[in-house]
Amino acid sequence: MIYFDKVTKKYGKGATAVEDITLSIGPKEFVSIVGQSGAGKTTLLRMLLAEESPSEGSVFFESTCVNELPRGELHNYRKRMGTVFQDFRLIDNKTTYENIAFAMEAAGRTDAEIASDVPHILDLVGLGDKGDHFPHELSGGERQRVAIGRAIINQPDVIIADEPTGNLDPINTHEIMQILEKINELGTTVILTTHNKGVVDAVGRRVITMENGKIVRDDKQGRYIL
Repeated sequence: MIYFDKVTKKYGKGATAVEDITLSIGPKEFVSIVGQSGAGKTTLLRMLLAEESPSEGSVFFESTCVNELPRGELHNYRKRMGTVFQDFRLIDNKTTYENIAFAMEAAGRTDAEIASDVPHILDLVGLGDKGDHFPHELSGGERQRVAIGRAIINQPDVIIADEPTGNLDPINTHEIMQILEKINELGTTVILTTHNKGVVDAVGRRVITMENGKIVRDDKQGRYIL
């Protein structure tokens, strides 16, 4: 489904963020990408989302060369990706229900679809009783659940989770990871970046380790090893 073909990304005065990466991620995989800050993890994700273009090589999603997509096609392409970030990125003056519904509105979904789908997603992420709460009324773990609900509401093919547990305590981290694993079991590809060794070891799935912009390990059932 996803293929990085000899991808290099350089910035400014020749600084190399990612160097000669060849990597494939299949449908329905759960992949953890680990490495120290500056290893190149986020750059890979930004190229997959077509927010950055490779300096060399190509990024493919199925048969589409992502870095050659016309600007007019980027919106439809990105609708196939759901993104979850460390800092939640919720809309402060919207409720939990409205934050999730907003993603459906942006995708052109009907009022009937929103009324049908949002309650289901709230239940899936364990927020069935928090639909009328605003972000400031929620804990960090609950806000991340809203972010996950928003990411999956339009049934994307891939969830990209960039340090989603970075601001959470161990209990909330465990609960968020359970939700991501459940989403993966339902057939969605999950790509996770994290510094959290415990998270990676507990998942026990494929682990890609990056160092100085290169892949130094790719273990099918790996652990966090640096």
